[in-house]
Amino acid sequence: MKLSVFRMAHFNAAHRLNNPQWDEETNKSVFGPCNNEYYHGHNYELEVRVTGKVDPNTGYVYDLGKLARIIDEHIEKKLDHKNLNLQVEEFKTLIPSAEHIAFVIYNILRLHIEPEYEIGVKLWETPRNYVQYPA
Repeated sequence: MKLSVFRMAHFNAAHRLNNPQWDEETNKSVFGPCNNEYYHGHNYELEVRVTGKVDPNTGYVYDLGKLARIIDEHIEKKLDHKNLNLQVEEFKTLIPSAEHIAFVIYNILRLHIEPEYEIGVKLWETPRNYVQYPA
């Protein structure tokens, strides 16, 4: 029997959408207020999905306590109350769009969740906008 389990998490972070290869006018035109030179913030909501076979000994797909600790240690502590552009290594060369943030989170989690499990990330930047990786 193959099922998915989900864990929700939350972090607050600031960022600026800015392509350093473009001039100021192009950045403002493409990114609008998200290009604010003083940055802006979001209250991100994160959903992590782990899919696998149910262990007949525990009845679990994955220990949700363990998943909570992985998310806390490797995602929330890394991103919460940070300026993503300035304080998070991955975004020093990568525009911290919601799409890129979800991709970075996925790659971090992939290092800490055993490969026999499929994983997925859904990240809400606002209550109306979210991204999902993989699609």
